[in-house]
Amino acid sequence: MKELVKELTALHGPSGFEQPVVKYIFDKVKSKVDEVRVDNHGNIIARKIGKKKGPKVVITAHMDEVGFIVRKIEENGLLKFEQLGGHDERVLPAQKVQVRTKSGYLTGVVGTISAHYKKFEQDSRVKRLRESYIDIGAESKQDAEALGVTLGDPITWSPSFDFLGDERTGKVVGKGFDDRAGCAVILQTIEELGDFAGEVIAIFAVQEEIGLRGAKIAIESVNADLAVAIDTTAASDTPEPVQDDIIQIGKGTGVKVMDFSLVAHPAVKERLVHVAQKNSVDFQYEVFPGIGTDGGAIHLANSGIPTGVLSIPSRYTHSAVEVISLKDLIATKDVLKYFIESLSEDDKFTFI
Repeated sequence: MKELVKELTALHGPSGFEQPVVKYIFDKVKSKVDEVRVDNHGNIIARKIGKKKGPKVVITAHMDEVGFIVRKIEENGLLKFEQLGGHDERVLPAQKVQVRTKSGYLTGVVGTISAHYKKFEQDSRVKRLRESYIDIGAESKQDAEALGVTLGDPITWSPSFDFLGDERTGKVVGKGFDDRAGCAVILQTIEELGDFAGEVIAIFAVQEEIGLRGAKIAIESVNADLAVAIDTTAASDTPEPVQDDIIQIGKGTGVKVMDFSLVAHPAVKERLVHVAQKNSVDFQYEVFPGIGTDGGAIHLANSGIPTGVLSIPSRYTHSAVEVISLKDLIATKDVLKYFIESLSEDDKFTFI
């Protein structure tokens, strides 16, 4: 799965501009399913039918990543930008970014003053995003335009993928794990699925980072009995005072209990826990109100769909250096696969 995640995270696809990711996943999945389509907004909806009668289960992950968009080209060639998705302004300065133009990709840097000037600076506050700029090496507005830049061009962190430490740690660092790691889990699950009952409906959604928009649209065209969303979640295992060490890197997939977008359906949650325990897959319970997933949109649709969530713990989320453990990635895939293979025609995911 490492190579699959590496390929996915190398793609440029912030919210609303997911075309390269859509093309990649569509080509990857089309030979593995019975039916696949891309809707008007870019969501991929793929169906795989089992050999026996059973429930229709949605599995979903989002294709977009946090990013930016060109708002203005200054006369000196620097680029002003707006955010797509949530960012911590403290981690923006001096980071490499990639601007996608109609004529190709440009490397840029989020500007900051040189360290030698710091002692002369009177304003020590964090620079707001709208005050920030991206340097692409252009010397004028005309020069930037000649490089292909236009207003509205999408921007992501510059692609990177490395082992953290080295391969012995089992951890990788890069951009876009949120939620290309979830997309990799679903792709690999579809690849490995054995005999199962019912129907699997895989939704690869767009625009999650700006309001769960793609999932809201895609689920309305689907008749489903239950759903499982796959996403990353913020690990809390570093020493900052706000961290509580509940979700840890390398300790297994997170079985969500609640976040701000949903309280997991008890029957789905308990089945996820059951298959993890039965198959000796590491898991940890997730209670974290500071995050939301496409499960929040899906569980409200079509008079309510029983929904659970599996979470891949991640450090430094929504930054250029997200960190996940390959062990957790595989554990998430295993629980999802065992969950689907455990379903039968008699299963009823009722509240009581």
